[in-house]
Amino acid sequence: MLVVMKKGALEEEIEGAVCAIEQKGFTARPIPGGERVAICILHNHGPVDACLFTQLPAVKEVIPVTRPFKLVSRESRPCDTIIEVGEVLIGNGHLTVMAGPCAIESESGALEIARVVKERGAQIFRGGAYKPRTSPYAFQGLGEQGLKILAKVRSETGMPVVTEAIDHEVYDLVEHYADIVQIGARNMQNFSLLRRAGKSRKAVLLKRGMAATIEEWLMAAEYIMEGGNNKVILCERGVRTFANHSRNTLDLSAVPVVKQESHLPVIVDPSHAAGFRDQVVPLSRAAVAVGCHGLIVEVHNEPEKALSDGAQSLYPDQFFDLCRQVETIAGIYKTSTNQGCENDHVVAEVRAEKETGYGIGFLPAKI
Repeated sequence: MLVVMKKGALEEEIEGAVCAIEQKGFTARPIPGGERVAICILHNHGPVDACLFTQLPAVKEVIPVTRPFKLVSRESRPCDTIIEVGEVLIGNGHLTVMAGPCAIESESGALEIARVVKERGAQIFRGGAYKPRTSPYAFQGLGEQGLKILAKVRSETGMPVVTEAIDHEVYDLVEHYADIVQIGARNMQNFSLLRRAGKSRKAVLLKRGMAATIEEWLMAAEYIMEGGNNKVILCERGVRTFANHSRNTLDLSAVPVVKQESHLPVIVDPSHAAGFRDQVVPLSRAAVAVGCHGLIVEVHNEPEKALSDGAQSLYPDQFFDLCRQVETIAGIYKTSTNQGCENDHVVAEVRAEKETGYGIGFLPAKI
């Protein structure tokens, strides 16, 4: 259930509504968005009587939320969420490209690739310090040494970095070094890891599981947001099917469905979906055409020598072509579709939240 406050509601009126909700044994979670504050009621077992809250001061209306994922749902927040990472905006009206090697192999190699991808169109650098591999004999990543290399990449190029936390034990370390913490497909339903991500103030990139439904994926995001972290980026990376012409099958239909169901930004990983270099660029074009908010692409200066996933890693020139092509498609998309809420207003909201620390899980969440 959503308790919607009147426009211009005072801080004490919002706090009063929160107290009234919690006195009934529920959890109250203020949600930023639009021109007014809304408070989502959580941890209720069954329907809640709206009459309990309709007469509270400054309450405009009480709306039932029909989706099991309450905080993630567009019912709770009609406007798209925009996430700011450094100077990069991810979400409504912005096409964000993350690029880099599958795994961090050396400091010199990472810096070389980072300079190239930044020059050719990337805004965020990706690279794995910890690598969950199918074979225990495959390269598992450099661990903390890889995280330190990522920090140096950020220092020297100015690009934020994204890397994966493979378990609860290394989350603190990854959070310390990274700007975005990735939760990989294999961990999408690692609920202790999701709860740890919910306690973080860093953005979280949540990949869809290899056989997960969209509802299961969004419920995994709900775990993170329920913990208090509203900086969640969803990533479609292909699902396992009977096909053998690609590593996975990229579910492009998931992008418009998620955008209809949720306010969270959704990006696409064409590299892990394809598994083959020649499919990455066309899948990227298709992903942007259906309206994704960004791409995360594997790029290596010498893919044939890569210690992980070289077959799906683009050469720098191929990445440059990709960026030019998707930029053109994104431009067409922006002029032919309605992006929803005004971008300037939402960006101002994001930056105000960053400055004050207010947002989901904090009061006041005034917009």
